[in-house]
Amino acid sequence: GYKGDQIRDFFLTYGDQGRDVTVNLASGGSPQWYGDPQTEDWEVTLVETGTGARIKRVAAYLDQPYFLQTYGDGIGNVDIGALYTQHVASGLVSTVTGVHPTSRFGEMHVSGERVTEFNEKPTMADGWVSGGFFAHKREMVDRYLDDDPDLLLEKKPMQTLASDGELGVFTHEGFWMGMDTFRDWTELNGLWDSGDAAWKVWA
Repeated sequence: GYKGDQIRDFFLTYGDQGRDVTVNLASGGSPQWYGDPQTEDWEVTLVETGTGARIKRVAAYLDQPYFLQTYGDGIGNVDIGALYTQHVASGLVSTVTGVHPTSRFGEMHVSGERVTEFNEKPTMADGWVSGGFFAHKREMVDRYLDDDPDLLLEKKPMQTLASDGELGVFTHEGFWMGMDTFRDWTELNGLWDSGDAAWKVWA
């Protein structure tokens, strides 16, 4: 997928990312590393899927009764553990995280020719949209997906899950924002640089 090589390189070099290193550019010798590599209790499988039917193409690696799925363009402080727990307890095939979107425009309350209230990019309290964090039963892959390279999860699979009564929602009232434009990128990086990154839930 898009920038898949960078994601692959991140995990291939993960252990050394927090270490100091000396590189001799004159000799071209091997780098000298300092300290111990960082380790995590993770197992990560990287699969080149292209742009369509991604979940179907990694089906061979899904060997547990449940699996989690997300996109790479949504950031939030979603409680993934609570999402998973609710999903398992529900008995449904799939659960999607519902979030309140943030308006891209300033909102005004108007009385006659006067503005009585002005909110810059308010969170829209009415209605829910998909936050892009999912939990699924393994059977979802075989029942609702196919090998069509143009298959979009948000179209027929999600619509059919909903019409079958097999799609639950995990409502998230906390921080969530999509990063779809350069403006989003700038805003999110500004939050990170200012120390106000609500999605940083790790130490």
